[in-house]
Amino acid sequence: MAVLLTGGAGFIGSHTCVELLAAGRDVVVADNFSNSKPVVLDRIRKISGRDFVFYETDLRDADGLRRIFAENDIDAVIHFAGLKAVGESVAKPLYYYSHNLTVTFELCKAMREAGCGVMVFSSSATVYGQNGKMPLGEDSPLGPTTNPYGETKLMQERIITDLQRAGELRSAVLLRYFNPIGAHPSGLIGEDPNGIPNNLLPYISQVAVGKLPYVKVYGNDYPTRDGTGVRDYIHVVDLARAHLKALDYAARKSCVRAFNIGTGTGYSVLDVIKAFRDASGKKVPYRTVHRRPGDVAECYADPSLAAHELRWKAEYGLSRMCEDAYRWQSMNPRGYEEQ
Repeated sequence: MAVLLTGGAGFIGSHTCVELLAAGRDVVVADNFSNSKPVVLDRIRKISGRDFVFYETDLRDADGLRRIFAENDIDAVIHFAGLKAVGESVAKPLYYYSHNLTVTFELCKAMREAGCGVMVFSSSATVYGQNGKMPLGEDSPLGPTTNPYGETKLMQERIITDLQRAGELRSAVLLRYFNPIGAHPSGLIGEDPNGIPNNLLPYISQVAVGKLPYVKVYGNDYPTRDGTGVRDYIHVVDLARAHLKALDYAARKSCVRAFNIGTGTGYSVLDVIKAFRDASGKKVPYRTVHRRPGDVAECYADPSLAAHELRWKAEYGLSRMCEDAYRWQSMNPRGYEEQ
């Protein structure tokens, strides 16, 4: 029996693949490389010392999905695939709604046809409403979201929930990620965004190695302790391990359940810049610019439900996140591009 990772060559997917292989699971990866690189597959094999099945396919292709299920004995799916840039979603809402929802529609239809009834869904803290009190618990109000990316995650959660309640999925776990950063401690895999990074840590990392001139701090007039946005940052390896716990939980249950995956601690943009400077010994110049559309002042988790029910807790702090992110970037200044 195998686990299918959709978008499994991406940042979070690749780290989860490593953890699954280390745990002895058989893995099938599907990715179209729209936001990842083929070389990551060999690096996963190098880290894990194991092989896995790979399909280069767009998950909107129903026939391609049927082939994956027909050729493999898949008992569970971890669904990462989808577009994920907040700013881009504000600029291109139709593109985001069409792409992300179609991917999930086709995947769920293929799972139903194959009799595969277990899903772990890569959701996001953006499903919570803007006026929720901090820290956010799983019972905090959902929506209205602040951007189309978040809305697609909320819609997908509702679709998956309805399918489970209708008996078309036996069990579904919705993992609401906060802000994944860091990299594998080997320095072989990490975050390699296309073009100018949309997320803070890869932006800081690229400034530290001289690829970009300075960090853009989007707003310093938020109602936070230093005026910059506050987020709950989580090491990507901790996040990857949460998926193994979620798979175990889903295998034991017949339900749909959401869990926050974060540390429970909020750090401001300036906190992260300072931590990265300390971890790397590099200068990280920054300039304040206007707020970015769709951003909120603060967002951090109450992760106690995951600790209680999944038996999962984040192990790594901000310093380790920055150390591993810098190791990845310094070893791979051009990302996965050939050195």
